[in-house]
Amino acid sequence: MRAGLTTDRVVRAAAELADDIGFDAVTLSEVARRFGVRVASLYSHVASLHDLRSRIAVLALAEVAARASDAVAGRSGKEALVGLADVYRDYAGAHPGRYAAMQYRLDPEVAVASAGPALANLTRAVLRGYDIAEPDATHAVRLLGSVFHGYVSLEGSGGFAHSMPDSSESWARSLDALDALLRNWPTQATTTTDSTTRWESS
Repeated sequence: MRAGLTTDRVVRAAAELADDIGFDAVTLSEVARRFGVRVASLYSHVASLHDLRSRIAVLALAEVAARASDAVAGRSGKEALVGLADVYRDYAGAHPGRYAAMQYRLDPEVAVASAGPALANLTRAVLRGYDIAEPDATHAVRLLGSVFHGYVSLEGSGGFAHSMPDSSESWARSLDALDALLRNWPTQATTTTDSTTRWESS
């Protein structure tokens, strides 16, 4: 396996390893063991463990962005929302280690050049079908990210495995609720109540 060692092969092997044993368990030693080489041999292809993990994250972001682009193409409203959401859930189920890598903190220059911004733009494209303008669009993007990530993370850790109904049913109902919320997005958040104002004035 030593012959033909390239950066791409090293990163993809590390991504597969992440899916097998968990992203946090990926080390240069484990990757080197997969190729039957010494750790020093990897330094021709990755600069450090941080560099390797960053590259796994970039790979995962690119894969999810490609799937998301296909899922929302030609769709709008709830169809686009469900298409986007299902990409995250399906990817997390098929590639748990790579999905975890998507949460890895990238260096700013790496983050800007990654598919992360494209994913954010796809989310905003979905929201345009709900006629949500800034600054609320940013709030909505953060809400969707929180729901998607929170749900699939809990599901992936077995949080919904021992109760009924099936988690797929709850997922569908959650997306129904998100769709209803986005169609009825509040126009302005109230920062204070009359009682709070009276208390502050006393």
